[in-house]
Amino acid sequence: MREGDRSGRLRFGVFEVDLRTGELTKRGSRLRLQEQPFRVLAMLLEQPGRLLTRAELQSRLWSQSVVDFDHGLNKAISKIREVLGDSVESPRFVETVPRRGYRFLADVAVIDTPGGRAEPASGDLAAPDRDLVTGRKASTFRLSAALQGAASPSGTPPRIRSLAVLPLENISRDTSQDYFADGMTDELIIHLAQISSLRVISRTSAMSYKNVRKPLPEIARELGVEAIVEGAVLRSGQRVRITVQLIDAPSDKHIWSKNYEEDVRDTLALQNKLARAIVEQIKAKLNRQERAALKNSKAVNPAAYEAYLKGRYFWNKRTGNSLKTAIGYFSEAIAKDPSYAAPYSGLADAYALSGDWQYGILSPQDAFPKAKEAATKALALDDKLGEAHTSLAFALDLGWEWKAAEQKYKQAIALNPGYATAHHWYAWHLIAMGRDVEALVELRKAESLDPLSLIISTDLADALCIARRVDDSVRQSRKALDLDVNFALAHYQLGQAFEQKHMHGEAITAFRRAIELSGDNAAFVSGLAHAYAVSGRKQDAIKMAEELAAKPTRPSSTDANVALIYVGLDNKDEAMMWLEKAYQTRFNPSIILRPAFDPLRPIAQFQDLLHRIGIPRARRSTLVTSP
Repeated sequence: MREGDRSGRLRFGVFEVDLRTGELTKRGSRLRLQEQPFRVLAMLLEQPGRLLTRAELQSRLWSQSVVDFDHGLNKAISKIREVLGDSVESPRFVETVPRRGYRFLADVAVIDTPGGRAEPASGDLAAPDRDLVTGRKASTFRLSAALQGAASPSGTPPRIRSLAVLPLENISRDTSQDYFADGMTDELIIHLAQISSLRVISRTSAMSYKNVRKPLPEIARELGVEAIVEGAVLRSGQRVRITVQLIDAPSDKHIWSKNYEEDVRDTLALQNKLARAIVEQIKAKLNRQERAALKNSKAVNPAAYEAYLKGRYFWNKRTGNSLKTAIGYFSEAIAKDPSYAAPYSGLADAYALSGDWQYGILSPQDAFPKAKEAATKALALDDKLGEAHTSLAFALDLGWEWKAAEQKYKQAIALNPGYATAHHWYAWHLIAMGRDVEALVELRKAESLDPLSLIISTDLADALCIARRVDDSVRQSRKALDLDVNFALAHYQLGQAFEQKHMHGEAITAFRRAIELSGDNAAFVSGLAHAYAVSGRKQDAIKMAEELAAKPTRPSSTDANVALIYVGLDNKDEAMMWLEKAYQTRFNPSIILRPAFDPLRPIAQFQDLLHRIGIPRARRSTLVTSP
């Protein structure tokens, strides 16, 4: 900054800044502020209400040769706050925008200009012709518009049709409160996902950016969105403070920001208020149902809400142990507030996954009825909760109540069209019903809403294989592995597709990698054994089948996996015997939809089994229609 470029005096609150002399005063008394912190303050005052990124501050105020810029900027901001008596937790002047930079919050008035002309200390401030810090030409900026959330001097931003809510940052300095910030992120996503005219990126993809420093335009490109919501959460006792901002992602321009503070008991109302404000800023079109949903909120027991957030935090980890922990927290939330619907929905999801083949920590006979009971209770308390309709639909599917499940999936999607899990699980329902083309459409929707979800990407590969689009399945499995080369299920799906292409060596390699990454997963072991059987290594396959069958603690879902091995060995009688065992334990029948079971389809006993389960007894051998 050149001395000659400094001009004018500015006032905010009881403070005045003289940009010509580099002085800061409070009620006429001079305050000591070193040169670099003063230059940072002047730059913030230049465009109040606008986010100044750390990169901007570095390029304009620090030499490129400075090694420890971060330390220097942090120290300068700390000095400014110290002199102004400001607080990082409850800022009146300088707000920290996590991972991004800083914004000046207070009204600023020009009280003296270079030509001696006085300007009114009003809420509307036009910036001078030149940048107050650098002397370069400055653009006009209306202060009141910025503080009220307007996009820019040019007027209203274009309508936004897609956005991502990045993980809200926990700024309490207590990492044990991470679950609370994550839970607030989840709830905001759920609220916004109810808007049918808006595509909102789901939780799984959004959470992959937690603690990641990337330019917002880059994140937007990766997620395929037009806008990004980011911010921070401070939990202090029974008070919650949320700072959020809305960014036009391609241009990285600030559209709107606001601070909210409420009692923990009113957190749900706060989330509704925040969602409504964002919807208003992006000009989203709402139908009557969506308007009503954003208005409805209730006070909840703070302890119950906290236990619910912890339950979802552990449920989202998707491991056997974390599901057990989630069940405990959801049960605790219900005990503290039996009238709170959301924990029942969470409990239903935790029970449903606990009994499915991927986790197997509970038997299907124990888990699935409990899932159905919990989801039914959630809907009795709140029949407008889209997640609860999804929970019940999934539980009904697992209980082979296909017609009722379809009705619930449709209700869930109508209530919350942006809920990726609803589209994902509905796709599997459609696959079971033999409606593969419709299923692929739903999975594409789920992938669009959750583009970084490993399970959705991998299940799409599985569905393509079931639809006999094997080359597409290989490509999709490799796409999933591009997201995470160590995702065991993607290697398993790749092995399935290779088998259908008679690439047995490649299939064996893929199945072995899946087993190596996952441990002794029965489904992956049976896939490898089946590949051995069809490639001529029959003794290896027989040994593996016998070992699986002899395991004293094997889950009941293993029966269908043993049957798969005997299909590969061309022992149809033994295969049907094991499938009948699986039938008695109410197994998840998705496994028998796969092409590997095609040798059994002409058999009357197999057709009768499908009839008893309630799924179509014939599948098309090929599908060429793209979703």
